[in-house]
Amino acid sequence: MIVKPFKALRPRKDLVDRVACPPYDVVTEEEVRSIVSGNPYSFLNIVRAEATFEEGVNPYDEKVYRKARKNLERFVKEGILLREDSPAFYIYRQTMGEHQQTGIVACVSVDEYLANKIKKHELTRQDKEDDRTRHIVNLKANTGPVFLTYRACEELDRFVQGILVKDPAPEYDFEDENGVNHTVWVIKKSDLIETITDLFKEIDCFYIADGHHRAAAAVRAREHFKSLNPHHRGDEEYNFFMAVIFPHDQLQILPYNRVVKDFGGMNEEEFIERVNERFELEKAEKEPFEPQERHLFGMYMGKWYVLRAKPGTYNPDDPVDSLDVQILQKNLLAPILKIEDPRRDSRIDFVGGIKGVEYLQKLVDEGKYTLAFSMYPTSVEELMKVADAGMIMPPKSTWFEPKLRSGLFVHELED
Repeated sequence: MIVKPFKALRPRKDLVDRVACPPYDVVTEEEVRSIVSGNPYSFLNIVRAEATFEEGVNPYDEKVYRKARKNLERFVKEGILLREDSPAFYIYRQTMGEHQQTGIVACVSVDEYLANKIKKHELTRQDKEDDRTRHIVNLKANTGPVFLTYRACEELDRFVQGILVKDPAPEYDFEDENGVNHTVWVIKKSDLIETITDLFKEIDCFYIADGHHRAAAAVRAREHFKSLNPHHRGDEEYNFFMAVIFPHDQLQILPYNRVVKDFGGMNEEEFIERVNERFELEKAEKEPFEPQERHLFGMYMGKWYVLRAKPGTYNPDDPVDSLDVQILQKNLLAPILKIEDPRRDSRIDFVGGIKGVEYLQKLVDEGKYTLAFSMYPTSVEELMKVADAGMIMPPKSTWFEPKLRSGLFVHELED
């Protein structure tokens, strides 16, 4: 696989913890406004510039993208963001409790994405793809990395760890508001850059863990810039997009749980009877119930039940049909609760596993929802199996933790 060092725009060392922010798509507008009002250095001023306007502004208005560009220019002019003096790779380590993952920040090839060497497992939404394309085009920069993974390579991973042993002093080391520690090392030595580049050439493919819209938008932005360049060569910066690349065996996926507002016109007794047709159902001995194995589900409706998928309700040899999220969708949510399209049905919502099963119980007990389902997490191996087969996972199948911080690196697309 092709990886390329780049001259990142990145925060001044003493401001890094104030600049770095959550990914643009995991915070609400209300949360963004609260963060920005208390922190003028937050990178949310750039990736969610609508928060700098009056409430009610259309986030897709052209003036919002122009403001994002002006804010980026201001951050550079005021020395909040500094430009690297030579191309570099960056080692990015995240530590969340006992979990630790270490990846390489680099630029990857649009052409390899189009050749399906950067493999997808999700569909993208046109509106979100349009938004990020316009953001890239207006700012002439990738402002958020795509989260990639690869099948762990012992030689590559050992080499990266060896760099840290020899050069343990990081450029950045800070803890975010969620207690996650973020550590960054800058790799500029030509011999190290050459070895990392060569080792990645031995990797067969990358998988998108998170950031499908950012990747698709980078492709569309490349076509835009290419159309404006009569002397297009193919090696311009816009032919590459920014990514953080982790070995698969270091990643952590948490459950992506479901909550539903009603029984779909049935009473409780009728609903339980229908569920019994497709699942083995019993009351949970331990509450709240969190599944500890595949094909096992927790269901809360004032009391906790354990559901086990019956044989014949799924195909164990099918990469998608055997996913727990698909088993629940195909055998309960769609046929029983009539939730055919979970992307658009307002009766269902999704809760990242970081909030815990106690939070699911709380939502039902407070009357906000009628039903909650606790899930066993999708594995990285399952994700790769789906992507290798050229198939698409159901929506909201994976919740990766910890989240990458935005604002640590910006990839400018002008040479």
